Amino acid sequence: MISKSVLTLAAALAFAVAAQAQSKIAIIDLKKVFDGYYKTKLADGQIKERAGDFDKARKGLIDDYQKANEDYRKLMDGANDQAISSEERDKRKKNAEAKLVEIKEIENSINQFDRSSRQTLSEQQRRMRDNILREIRETITEKAKKASYNLVIDVAAESVNNTPVVLHNTGENDMTDEVLTDLNAKAPPGALSGADKADEKKDEGKEEKK
Repeated sequence: MISKSVLTLAAALAFAVAAQAQSKIAIIDLKKVFDGYYKTKLADGQIKERAGDFDKARKGLIDDYQKANEDYRKLMDGANDQAISSEERDKRKKNAEAKLVEIKEIENSINQFDRSSRQTLSEQQRRMRDNILREIRETITEKAKKASYNLVIDVAAESVNNTPVVLHNTGENDMTDEVLTDLNAKAPPGALSGADKADEKKDEGKEEKK
């Protein structure tokens, strides 16, 4: 006679198998989609352009700083000139001290500019990244619902230890190319040309290694 516990276990296993058979799981390489999305490339271009503007502005501050230091050295040399009167040396020394204060102010301006520019770029990058990921998630969700997928797994995801989260998959129900094609369907002319050239260079490099 079969015990009740055995029957219960058998029923649970049967339910689990049935549930697994009914579930539909898809996979996606989220990194490939994110990197290949034309809006990501446009955002990267905007970030680089903004960073370039900051670099130019910073260079102007550095030029002012270097000039102020040069002026300070000249004033100090003049203040130490024994050929002039003590009154003139004192006057030049005061001018040098004033120039030193100016140098400190420029240093503070540079430090403040660096903090502000880093924060601005970081916030802009985070905002653009969040918006892009939201659009990608919406597209994935829409296509997953149409295909009746219960779960979509990111095969490019890594754990906190930088190890792959997904150790094996058969490659079935891969939504990567489908989602990427849909996202790039409205890309403006030339938006993907840079990506295509980069991919070609990567492929050429792989062929040379072979």
